[in-house]
Amino acid sequence: MLTAARLGAAALTGALLAGTAAAPALADTASPAPSSAAPSSAASDAAAPDASGSASGSGSASGTGTASGSPSASSGVPAGLYGKGDPQYDGVWRQSLALIALQQEKVEPADAAVRWLLDQQCEDGGWPSYRAGGAPCTPATEDTNATSLAVQALTALGGHQQPVARATDWLRAHQNPDGSWAYNPGSPGDANSTAVVLNGLLAAGLDPAGVAVGGRSGWDGLASFQLGCADAADQRGAFLYQPAAGVPAAADTIASAQSLLAAAGGHLPVTATDRRDGPPKALACDGGQAAGPVAHADSAEADAAWLTGRLAAGGGHLTATTPGADTATPDYNSTAWTVLGLVAAGHPAEAADAADWLAGNAYPWAAQGKNGIDPAATATLVLTARAAKLDPYNFGGANLVQLLADSGPKPKSAPAAGDPQATRAPGSAITEPDENSGFSAGWLIGVGLLVGVGAGLLLSLNRRRHKPAGAAGAAEDAAAEGPDTEERPAQDHPEQGRPERDR
Repeated sequence: MLTAARLGAAALTGALLAGTAAAPALADTASPAPSSAAPSSAASDAAAPDASGSASGSGSASGTGTASGSPSASSGVPAGLYGKGDPQYDGVWRQSLALIALQQEKVEPADAAVRWLLDQQCEDGGWPSYRAGGAPCTPATEDTNATSLAVQALTALGGHQQPVARATDWLRAHQNPDGSWAYNPGSPGDANSTAVVLNGLLAAGLDPAGVAVGGRSGWDGLASFQLGCADAADQRGAFLYQPAAGVPAAADTIASAQSLLAAAGGHLPVTATDRRDGPPKALACDGGQAAGPVAHADSAEADAAWLTGRLAAGGGHLTATTPGADTATPDYNSTAWTVLGLVAAGHPAEAADAADWLAGNAYPWAAQGKNGIDPAATATLVLTARAAKLDPYNFGGANLVQLLADSGPKPKSAPAAGDPQATRAPGSAITEPDENSGFSAGWLIGVGLLVGVGAGLLLSLNRRRHKPAGAAGAAEDAAAEGPDTEERPAQDHPEQGRPERDR
């Protein structure tokens, strides 16, 4: 099925082949744009700094280009850390995501980047969100989200069994009696943190069914946040963030998105699984079901069905309303996690439109915030693109792998892969084959050629059909040719009177 993004790409290609449109320019100076991304699943606890700044150049992450986005000690950010923003709330989170995404793309990170992550671990096995170099660990600041992401990063890198084992022991020691996990130990559990911890345990090869307290397993903990047959029909299958006394249970978008990957038994990086036949199945509630939790066997399907409905309602993406705002805005983070979860759950077809939407719209989220490239957002998009079988080297025209590599220390090595024509500015063409629809670059070029040829034939036939005879016809032909487009009055091109950013 052709999505709006793909039809737009085809139209753009036709225009390019006809010589009527220019390729997007490199974004030497990116304009600021707010980021809606939170540093982790516990987004409601502490938001990450906005990501913005400049990004220029193109090519693969070969490690030979200039790392203009690389942080340094002079900027107040550790030299081994990815990103320029204040790492107080998301240092370990963004570092872990960056390492996972780069490892997936076979980019060998600098030793300093891996060492920075290892040095953040406390002696008891947990990680805080961030601690300045040499600062002592404070147990109260250690968090499950940072620890779980670090486990996934070190597992992906390989060769770090000891810190991974210490971390999973720490996670098991801080499981709540109901089987859930809180962001900081000692607090009530929440769906996001529980889901992210399960991702870490699964990455380390542990079965959540066997990670339990008093008979309540990790799966039981996750199930305690899922809305079932006893809840409103339009919310069944979704996850709430955290139950609150006296407050009606309500579906939470980011909680549902991040819980899907865990419910599907997945972790980062996401690899394609066996496809399921047909779309995800909503909970079968006929009125006779008990008001108990959703069975683990049905959990991922029910959540996937709810999220698929939300994607359709949002035109291929999810939205969120920030406190104090009157209208909802696109939620890039939730949309990306939904793609990851749907692929892990065996529903890549239902993830395709959302992946396409991210390719055409998420560049500002990744690269145009006040601190330049946001490594967490960029890494999430790299992981999302690869899971959806799109090209992270040319994701809507942006070379995400190079952006991510430029945000940190120079990689030790990287494959010379990727599209050298990919720009640092947002584009509109998806250039890798999409197995969900058969759409490919060759198909796109073919459509563009057909559009160009067809338009030429129609113009020619129309001109012949209405061409007057004799001298009058010749005069009309000359008038039809007209002066050069650039010499035509401004009123024929109303965009000339508008600011460039509005064109």
